[in-house]
Amino acid sequence: MSKLSMYSDECLIEEFIGGRSVAIDVLIDRHKNKIFSYILVCVKQQELAEDIFQEAFIRVVKTLKQGRYQDNGKFSSWVMRIGHNLIIDHYRRQKNQSTISNDNYDYDLFNSVKLADDCVEQKIIYNQVLQDVAKLVKLLPDNQREVVEMRHYMDLSFKEIAEETGVSINTALGRMRYALINLRRLMEEHNLSLTLA
Repeated sequence: MSKLSMYSDECLIEEFIGGRSVAIDVLIDRHKNKIFSYILVCVKQQELAEDIFQEAFIRVVKTLKQGRYQDNGKFSSWVMRIGHNLIIDHYRRQKNQSTISNDNYDYDLFNSVKLADDCVEQKIIYNQVLQDVAKLVKLLPDNQREVVEMRHYMDLSFKEIAEETGVSINTALGRMRYALINLRRLMEEHNLSLTLA
């Protein structure tokens, strides 16, 4: 086990695929703090974070065993994306399941200023803006899109982004700068306004 801890992520993946199941334990142990912390910050519930973390690594194991993992030297970023997608799935499920009955309350829940037309309209506009931004981000060059996603969707620092992508902090910052310039240009080309007003 101690010898395995000196292996790179890529070597551990090869060992695991080759039948050495203990290699996955080393990988999990190596990345658990960062990935679990990210999940916990997003969901703010210890038990739920543990469930999502466990589900993320179940998917990792399944993908590795099926031979569908594309080795690009960014194992932890890949696991982080799986965790991020599971968090989104959780909130989507929760949103679809949550129904409220007015019968359970002494006052009219649905006669609320918070549900007034302008608030609902603002929410619709906000969601549309988020969708438009996501579409524009997909149009960026890969290295710029990666930095934007890691910074704004995965909440990684530029230092972490630099480590994950194998570049200097200045390069990561530069890619973000060019990404923002390109996003502004794409907004103009697509005639999009990303304001809530």
